[in-house]
Amino acid sequence: MARIALLPFGSAGDVFPFLWLGRLLRSRGHHVTLITACLFEEASRQAGLEFIPLGQPEDFDKFIANPRIWKLFHGTKLVFQFAGQSIESTLQAIEPLMADPKHRFDLLLAPCTAFAARMLRENHRVPLITVHLQPAVMISAHEMPILFPGMQFFHQLPLPLRKLLLRLPNPVDHYAGPWVAKACASRGIRAPRQLWWDWSHSPDGTLCLFPEWFAAPQPDWPRPRLQWDFPLEDLASEQAMPLALQRFLEQGPAPLVFTAGSANIQAQTFFQRAIHSALQLQRRAVLVARDLSQLPSDLPPSIHAVSYAPFSTLLPHAAAFIHHGGIGTLSQGFAAGLPQLIVPMAHDQPDNAWRIERLGAGLSLSPNRFSVKRASHAIDRLLSTPHFAQRAKHCQSLTQKRKDTSSLALWIESRLDEST
Repeated sequence: MARIALLPFGSAGDVFPFLWLGRLLRSRGHHVTLITACLFEEASRQAGLEFIPLGQPEDFDKFIANPRIWKLFHGTKLVFQFAGQSIESTLQAIEPLMADPKHRFDLLLAPCTAFAARMLRENHRVPLITVHLQPAVMISAHEMPILFPGMQFFHQLPLPLRKLLLRLPNPVDHYAGPWVAKACASRGIRAPRQLWWDWSHSPDGTLCLFPEWFAAPQPDWPRPRLQWDFPLEDLASEQAMPLALQRFLEQGPAPLVFTAGSANIQAQTFFQRAIHSALQLQRRAVLVARDLSQLPSDLPPSIHAVSYAPFSTLLPHAAAFIHHGGIGTLSQGFAAGLPQLIVPMAHDQPDNAWRIERLGAGLSLSPNRFSVKRASHAIDRLLSTPHFAQRAKHCQSLTQKRKDTSSLALWIESRLDEST
């Protein structure tokens, strides 16, 4: 039995896949510890994992309260700055354990934003698997990710020019580099020359939790590497659908489902336009918002609001799915076979929106274009054009063809074998 640490960084969409990995590894007899923001402690305990909290609840709340987190460019900057600022608190929670042979971890799994995990690898010689949840972080000259609108035109450039563009200074080095360099210096670790290119993929292995039909592997992706299915973790085994929501679903035709993301508390405009679009289309709707104060207090009877509902149980009752384009949310839409309208706000969302349009399973509108008129027109297209339903069902069938997780577990365990 190995001692394995999982170090997710971010919101529920970033943490839930690690809960899925934790359940898998625990079922294999390993001792699994989840180390992340303290607000995920209850979910971790329910999954049967040991939990080490990082920071205070107000730290995460303060971070997501910044309206710029959901703006292109600004959001990415804030995420990497926060990741850099979190290095010391993470190391202070883990380093005492690494010094004790009884509690020392044998393997780490973490995203590329968990810089402390890479520092533990370098300082304590513990193997690290980098876990990527979205293809946007697999930056390739052969298929450049769409990090902002219009970037798809870069695909038309000659390959040598695309390679040259990717070697320009990466913003991550500016946003998070100073904190990484400071933490490395205090521990006698050689700092990366280029933070993104040197540290974004662990030499011990990279695990991509998205299937090849969604993002085909490229010649310049790192090795060793394993590409897998979407995790599709949403705590459905621990959290039942709210009774009031069940009753609403039973009382009429399939509704539209709208969400702006579990960490988005700046979505008043999104939900306001969602409400008016549903009313204009004369469609029932379910609004999923972590903070219900973003919504009007006097919703019409045809619209129901809930702070959380597992998408795997809600979406099979829906007619269409309108959301921000987070990878976990998107994959649940695939699993339910729904046509989707994505309103990409920041981070990996523009790339995910481009991919679903390429698959023919949905449409996208930028936040600036997400007006009641345009949203209503796009939703009506999704519902009235057979092509979208057909492609959505095709993506559903691909999502349901899941691999045997035992081979995933064996690959993870092989990283342990290679480190001995």
